[in-house]
Amino acid sequence: MKTHKKIFQFLYLFIVILFILDLFPFFDIKNQILKSICYFGILIGTLIALINSILTFQKNWIKISGILFSLIFLVTILSIGILKFTNSTSSWKTQMIEYEHAHSNFLKIEFQMQDIGAFGYNKRTVKVFYLTDLFMIISEVPENIETKIEWRKVNKSVNEHKLKPLEL
Repeated sequence: MKTHKKIFQFLYLFIVILFILDLFPFFDIKNQILKSICYFGILIGTLIALINSILTFQKNWIKISGILFSLIFLVTILSIGILKFTNSTSSWKTQMIEYEHAHSNFLKIEFQMQDIGAFGYNKRTVKVFYLTDLFMIISEVPENIETKIEWRKVNKSVNEHKLKPLEL
């Protein structure tokens, strides 16, 4: 097998794994560029894999499973809708860190926003555990956070969307 084909297969597998992880509600890709590469890589990579599998078709299990896998991905993307699929490439950005954990620097409660184009912004407040600057695990904010000793209120503005404050 040629090395460029092996590299494509490795990158495609890596993108598929990231895409599947990002579908889970507890895992988010924080980096906008990586998330866009992941989503558009799935779209383009699946088409390339499908065309390659059809053009080099042989009656063996690996080629047939490659065609079926590509078709399942394409049908899933089409059932979601291309517009909704491409709009989901936007990553969540932190606007404000409301609480920080007293013992762990990478555990925070944040107010985040997601740009959804002409429709405005999605908003959420979540407990965030940063794996790296690229990936985070999110969960619901614990109840009665104000009364818990391990959380300290910071209300630090991050403004990753670089929005101008409203002037009244």
